[in-house]
Amino acid sequence: MLNKIIRRTNAVFLEFEVLILHCVGYIPSHHIRRFFYRLAGVKIGKGSTVHTGARFYNPKNISIGNDSIIGEGAVLDGRARLAIGDHVDIATDVMIYNCEHDVNSSDFAPVCGHVIIEDYVFIGPRVIILPGVVIGKGAVVAAGAVVTKNVDAFTIVGGVPAKVIGERKVKDLHYKLGRAAWFR
Repeated sequence: MLNKIIRRTNAVFLEFEVLILHCVGYIPSHHIRRFFYRLAGVKIGKGSTVHTGARFYNPKNISIGNDSIIGEGAVLDGRARLAIGDHVDIATDVMIYNCEHDVNSSDFAPVCGHVIIEDYVFIGPRVIILPGVVIGKGAVVAAGAVVTKNVDAFTIVGGVPAKVIGERKVKDLHYKLGRAAWFR
């Protein structure tokens, strides 16, 4: 009984923290937002930016590498580990989930899996990434795709579910994404 009370109390505190972070997400300065996200436990590398309206679930399990951009309205699920590499560009309204329900379970049990996004990946607008996926270095995910399986390095995928539609020709990537706008 005591364990149940402790778990429920911890869940309520986490829900409150997530609510505060949702509000922080609309402060019109990425410097201030980044400060509060780091304070909540999100690991954010040097030069990385989180644009307005981003939503975090269990921030302590989320890490963002150096020089990466998280677009407006992105959803980053930290109920299991979410690791985003260096020089990653995640566009507007991308949803990355690492927990879902087992629809064949009699109690609708949660199923979680790490999501890893390696360096130099571009994820287009309104992409959905599901639990347990690894997106390889330099891969591109086209707008609106639903990623249910691993994506190999330098592969271009698109569609529902995402399938290979091409390959990046340049494999020696060394670009920087650039400076973030102050009030975006």
